[in-house]
Amino acid sequence: MSEVAAEVRLTVDELAARAGVTVRTVRFYGTKGLLPPPELGPRRVGLYGAAHLDRLGLIEELQRQGLTLAAIERYLARLPQDSTPMDLAIHRALVASWTPEAPEAVGRAQLERRVGRALSEEQLDRLAAMGALERTADPEAFRVDPGLLPLGARILDVPIPLETLLAARAVLLEHSRATAHELHRLFRETVWKPYRESEPEPAELARMKDLAGHIQPMVAQALVTAFQRSLREELGEAARGTDPPSPQEG
Repeated sequence: MSEVAAEVRLTVDELAARAGVTVRTVRFYGTKGLLPPPELGPRRVGLYGAAHLDRLGLIEELQRQGLTLAAIERYLARLPQDSTPMDLAIHRALVASWTPEAPEAVGRAQLERRVGRALSEEQLDRLAAMGALERTADPEAFRVDPGLLPLGARILDVPIPLETLLAARAVLLEHSRATAHELHRLFRETVWKPYRESEPEPAELARMKDLAGHIQPMVAQALVTAFQRSLREELGEAARGTDPPSPQEG
């Protein structure tokens, strides 16, 4: 049975290893109420599920973004009560996109501990096609994206051909670069250029540059939200058998 379908049951040590944190960190989040208590298994051993794993990953990502524990608690409280492990994994990937981290160098054994399974060459190719990892000259060493790896591992067994994943990534890269270019041009011509021409004081200029950097998370979230809405509409049209017309027909 694939991990997508199987129920995940992890001890605290396994949970910590999968999340790349210490057992002490897991217990700390539990005492703060950020992580739900585990279920009690045989011999009263605490067992954690997929929702714990993805929630822990989201907490860690929010910590890396500089949020306080109180702010993280408020963020988690706003999540829908029926959020699935996949929802939490998507939230983490979105939060990670606000300030992308440098790829993390890991060996194969560490990578497999993080993913929670032994990985075949075909599965490594799938993770690479999703952008979750990059291969290196050493076949046993990889560079992983900490934000995308958990999501990539979650959908590793979804039956999508490797060629489709590669083509989809190429489409996303092409259009995201075009969108970033247009947004930068718009900001430069309608905000930055007029501001520079007003001859602001050096302190004000530095403040404007700082504010521009803080806009990135909002733009990233807006893009993801818009994309999710558009994709939902496209899938809805396809499900009803009324695919939208092509640009030539529209």
